[in-house]
Amino acid sequence: MTQFTMGLRVEFDQVNRISLIRVAGRLSDESLTDLYDASQNYSNATDARVSIVDLSSVSEFAFSSGFIQNLASQAPARADVRRHCFIVSPRGYAFGLCRMFQLLGEAKRPLLQIVHTMGEAFAAIGIRPPYFEPSVIPALLRARYPDAAIV
Repeated sequence: MTQFTMGLRVEFDQVNRISLIRVAGRLSDESLTDLYDASQNYSNATDARVSIVDLSSVSEFAFSSGFIQNLASQAPARADVRRHCFIVSPRGYAFGLCRMFQLLGEAKRPLLQIVHTMGEAFAAIGIRPPYFEPSVIPALLRARYPDAAIV
C-alpha cells in the first residue's frame, strides 16, 4: 500500500445511481493505481449505473505515459465493462494522458469517456446536473485505503 498524496471525496446520486469520486492533490503512478482500484470498488459497492472520476482539483499530475499504457492493458472488473464511466480532466497534459488511457484500453473499456467538464459528462449521460450527497460508503474505502484522505 502506498502513501496517498491525494484526497478523495466520494459522493453518490441515489436517483440516477451515479458514483462520483472527486480527487484533489498530487496524483502519481502509485496513487493512480489506488484511485483506479478505489473507483472500481466504490462503483461496484454502490451498484452505480454511471461512474465519474473528477480530476479537476488535482494540483499535480505526476504519472507517466508508460504507466498509463500498463494500466490500460489491465482488464477492468467485469461490472466496469457494462458501466458508463467518465473521467473529467480539464487540463491539457492530463487530458492527453487520460485520452491515451481511453484509446489504449478501448476494447476493454468501451463505455469510458474522457471529458473536460462535469457538464459534458451530464450531457453525455442525458441528465440535468444530478444531486450528489456524501456517500454512505466511505467506510469501505477507508478500510481498504487507510492512508487516503477521504473527506
